[in-house]
Amino acid sequence: MQILANGVLLGGLYALMALGLALVWGVLNIVNLAHGSFIMLGAYAGYYLFTKLGVDPFVALPISMVSLFCVGYLIQRNILNLIARAPMFNTLLITFGIDVVLTYLAQMIFSADFRTTNPVYAGDNFALAGITLPLVRVLACGIALALTVALWLFLSRSRLGRAIRATAQNLGAARLYGVEPRLIYALTFGLGAALAGAAGDLYGVVSQINPYIGATLTAKSFAIAIIGGLESPLGVVVGGMFLGIVESLTALYVGPTYVDVASFGILVLVLIFRPNGILGATA
Repeated sequence: MQILANGVLLGGLYALMALGLALVWGVLNIVNLAHGSFIMLGAYAGYYLFTKLGVDPFVALPISMVSLFCVGYLIQRNILNLIARAPMFNTLLITFGIDVVLTYLAQMIFSADFRTTNPVYAGDNFALAGITLPLVRVLACGIALALTVALWLFLSRSRLGRAIRATAQNLGAARLYGVEPRLIYALTFGLGAALAGAAGDLYGVVSQINPYIGATLTAKSFAIAIIGGLESPLGVVVGGMFLGIVESLTALYVGPTYVDVASFGILVLVLIFRPNGILGATA
């Protein structure tokens, strides 16, 4: 039960990590290979706000999100919009290039040292039904799930959210109703980057960070998005929870060395038997 609890807490953070990538992929049809670098930048934003200004990492969350929203909006508006109709291979190449640039800029600015955001309560935990729960992981998981619900409500209830969904489902019809695709694309990419910034801020509290974590986090987010499906935020949450539990059980019964083998083995099985994801529509 302890291992399952750890997996659920890890899965909540995983879900938030993948949410921004799934949103951009579903609306813009772009697999953003720079997504992990956005998470990395969000982690550094939270780290420096805490170490230099004394801002609690959970209080700093909105600042990290706004900062990464601006970065994502500008990148989409000024770079990716120029190739909005290009083949997917072209977008993969350009987002890979952006990822490399952001990684090496971060290495130049922040150095390659490992860092962790350590608030005074970082080591606190509490017991629930005989299970020990680390406080920061519970807070991170709770905020991740709250942001996921907020995104679902935004997409389903707000006018802008409906415009984003309409653009994803039928671009021609959306244009007839006055939707400006370039603006929607930039706002969506910015929103995906903001979610990555939130995930990075929380990730920095529970794990070590350095400029090179982006590639691993992009791969993990990609796997979660595929496993859960791109049709709704709920699918991403299920994918994140499922992967978190699988990794926790694998670390216990097989060994921590094989965690990534289990994760991407599950990805292969899902692509074979449920290519639209666990909650996706069947073919």
